[in-house]
Amino acid sequence: MPKSQVRKKKVYTPPTDVRPTATASTRKPSPVWLPVTAVALIVVGIGWLVLYYLSEQAYPVATWGYWNLAVGFGAMVSSLILLSRWR
Repeated sequence: MPKSQVRKKKVYTPPTDVRPTATASTRKPSPVWLPVTAVALIVVGIGWLVLYYLSEQAYPVATWGYWNLAVGFGAMVSSLILLSRWR
């Protein structure tokens, strides 16, 4: 069996002036309130939508009509935005 060839090129290392300055180890961890708030917003959003559908659009706020959907989904989207900041 023939012997495999030895690598002739050097392994590429990026120049030091192009490397990112802030590494993951220097970043601060997220505050405790961030995941707690995000989970609370998910629960509130789902609860709002479930209450809206189960009450046949009478609750949580009957005069808002379909804007209740925007409130429920808005709470869940805002929790996703918060969770994207979580480290």
